[in-house]
Amino acid sequence: MAGFESPSGRSCSHCCYCFVLVLLLLIPGAKGSGEGVIKVNYKFSGSERTLIALSAHDNMRHLRFLSGVDLPIGGTGRPDSVGLYYAKIGIGTPALDYYVQVDTGSDIMWVNCIGCTECPRRGYHGMELSFYNPKESVTGDLVLCNQKFCKDIIRGTSASCYANTSCYYTEVYGDGSYSMGYFVKDIVQYDQVSGDLQTRSSNGSVIFGCGATESDDLSSSDDALDGVIGFGKSKSSMISQLASSGRVKKMFAHCLDGVNGGGIFAIGHVVEPKVTMTPLIPNQSHYNVNMTAIKVGHEYLNLSTYLYMHGDNQGAIIDSGTTLAYLPEVIYNQLVKKILSRQPDLKLRSVNDEYTCFKYSESVDDGFPPVTIYFQNSLTLKVSPQEYLFPYENLFCIGWQNSGIQSHDRRNITLLGATVSPCNFGRDFHYGSFGNNLFVL
Repeated sequence: MAGFESPSGRSCSHCCYCFVLVLLLLIPGAKGSGEGVIKVNYKFSGSERTLIALSAHDNMRHLRFLSGVDLPIGGTGRPDSVGLYYAKIGIGTPALDYYVQVDTGSDIMWVNCIGCTECPRRGYHGMELSFYNPKESVTGDLVLCNQKFCKDIIRGTSASCYANTSCYYTEVYGDGSYSMGYFVKDIVQYDQVSGDLQTRSSNGSVIFGCGATESDDLSSSDDALDGVIGFGKSKSSMISQLASSGRVKKMFAHCLDGVNGGGIFAIGHVVEPKVTMTPLIPNQSHYNVNMTAIKVGHEYLNLSTYLYMHGDNQGAIIDSGTTLAYLPEVIYNQLVKKILSRQPDLKLRSVNDEYTCFKYSESVDDGFPPVTIYFQNSLTLKVSPQEYLFPYENLFCIGWQNSGIQSHDRRNITLLGATVSPCNFGRDFHYGSFGNNLFVL
């Protein structure tokens, strides 16, 4: 099936992205009904959590993540290099386990299917990959061109589709690699909260892509997994489909531990004693919110110049699949200066002409200030020095980055990754989306 040109210059019949992966677990202390919970594992935990590794991950991801955004960075744009978190889900009847990548920047879900040509047999850390076979699932069914889902997917594209034929998709990535296949509908298994610290198995019907062929570049990847699952805003995402069928509320929360690895995604209704919300900016492809202030220790940065220069602010993008935090230069320079002001005797070093680094032998949480980001409606995110300072050999490097990220109309963009949405499991912190709001618990 012919694809179409996306705003990011990528040809696709439906623009999906590879990011994170999931396993099912419960949020400690959370109460609710009709919610799914998914445990995730982290690729860059412990000794693998180096600034250069995280930045390289972000560079490849950004080549295809931000539709309509120009990024002056290198990389091949490989889809298999952008997954931060991974886990497993059950698909079909009887259910079989599949390792998929999941992220708030993705929309559709797809897995490799039986008979796929050039699909990898082994992937991340030598993991043996699985292949979905719709004929072996008693609940599996093809999605046809005359069905509403297919009509919505191809609307506005050059793709042709005829009644009573399969609904196909094509994904072509920045380096020329591609995945092609067709849409199917089957049962997806997930855990559901049934009481305090208790879960039970639940499921729902989801339409997802069945990968039939891949290019050689994709099949040779050591980072390959069975597929992708998205928590994006579109109607084609898994959470949107489950919500439209009444299985869950259209709400998710996630709590990610970028230091030690792991975390959870909660799907549906989560009840907590204290919830703070900030409105999502409407008519945006991603989760955009209005950032109102940044405080370093007890001192606020001057954001007035930035807001004056850029007028109608498009807000900050919250993206769990990006590792670091990217700020416009006028904000970044102030931030770094105030972070370092407590240690005026530090000898700064530049690593790779990109990172500001230094030697420090004491506790970073005692020696450097926390950074607090404020959003509309008094929502705040507090980032500790342990979370924004990264080890590099015998140095610490500042994880805040000068973005250089601009939209097509040359507006600078703020992109907040997992660094500013961490979850140290000793504290109660979750964030997610509910309707037209982003919330923090």
